[in-house]
Amino acid sequence: MCRQVMHIEQRSAHPDRDTRRDDVISAQAEQIVVLYRDWVSRQTPDMTEVDARALFSEWTTLTSEPDDVRYEEIELETCGAMWILPDERDDGKVLLCSHGGGYIGGSMQVHRKFFGHVAKAAGCRALNVDYRLAPEFPHPASVHDMTAAYRWLITDQGYAPDHIALVGDSAGGALALTNIANMRKRGLPFPAATMPLSPWACRDTSSPSYQTNIDNDVLTRRELSSWIADLVLGPDGDWRDPLINPFYVDYAGFPPIYLQVGGYEAILDDSTRIADCARNANVDVKIDVFPQMQHCFQLMAGNAPEADDAVARLAQWVRPLLGIG
Repeated sequence: MCRQVMHIEQRSAHPDRDTRRDDVISAQAEQIVVLYRDWVSRQTPDMTEVDARALFSEWTTLTSEPDDVRYEEIELETCGAMWILPDERDDGKVLLCSHGGGYIGGSMQVHRKFFGHVAKAAGCRALNVDYRLAPEFPHPASVHDMTAAYRWLITDQGYAPDHIALVGDSAGGALALTNIANMRKRGLPFPAATMPLSPWACRDTSSPSYQTNIDNDVLTRRELSSWIADLVLGPDGDWRDPLINPFYVDYAGFPPIYLQVGGYEAILDDSTRIADCARNANVDVKIDVFPQMQHCFQLMAGNAPEADDAVARLAQWVRPLLGIG
C-alpha cells in the first residue's frame, strides 16, 4: 500500500499536473451545488439504500442530451449493459464505462447521457455496464461484473486489449482502477488506458481533504462515506481489499492513468494519493484538479463549461492512446 499524502500546494513541481486556477466558476456550474444541497436537506437518520438510490438517480438532470448518439441495451452474463454509439465513431475502439453511486446506486440509465458525451468526444463506441448493486449484491459483485464485461469485449466481441480504455466516476472511478487489479488476478491483459474521475476509497476516509474541504464540499462527509461503505462491504468485508480500495492496489505495470478531481471535494486527496501510488510504481500518470468544482462535476456535460472542458480533456488524452485519428 502507498500511504504518502501531500497537499496540492506541495505538488506544483509535477509538469503533468494541471491545477486550473480560474477565480470564478460559471453560473451553470452552480447547478450541482443546488442539487447537492437539496440532497443533504432530504437525508435523514433512517435513510436507506432505496432513499439513496432516489437521490443518485437525479444526477441525470445535470447532463444535457448529446446530439447524434444512439443507445442499444444488451444483456451480459451477470448484468445488463448498454452500447453507446456516436454517429461518428471508430468501431474498432471502445470505452468501458463504470457509473458512480457508491456501489449502491446510479445505473447505466442515470449515466447514459454523460458517457454519451464522453464517447462522442473520444470518437468511439462505449459499453456502459449496469453492474449489480449492494447491499443486495455486496462487494465484490461490482468489480467482478466489470471484469466480466472486459473479458466479454475481448473474447466475444474481438476487441484487442490495447483498443479498450476504462472510464468511471466516484465508485465507478475506483472500478476503473480495481478492475485492472482484478484483471491481473485473472490473468487478463491490461487495457490501453484508464480514466478515473474522483475515485472513491470506500470505507477508507483517511484522506486529509475530508477535513480541509469540510466547508467546501457540499455533499460528502466521513459519516456518509462510512454509511455507504458498510452497505457495500457487509459485516465481513475488508476495506483494505485492493478490489475495493485503490490505495491498496499494486500499480506495477498499469497502463497510463488520467485522473480528474474537483478542488472542493472531500475526497480530493484520494485522487492525489492514488496518483502518488501509481507514480511510485513508474506508471504514466496525469491528474487535473479543477478548482472549486464539486464531486462528479463532469456530469454537467453539455450544460456547464467546466464539465465540457473536462470531457474534452478526457478525449484529447485518450484518443492517441487508442489510436483514434
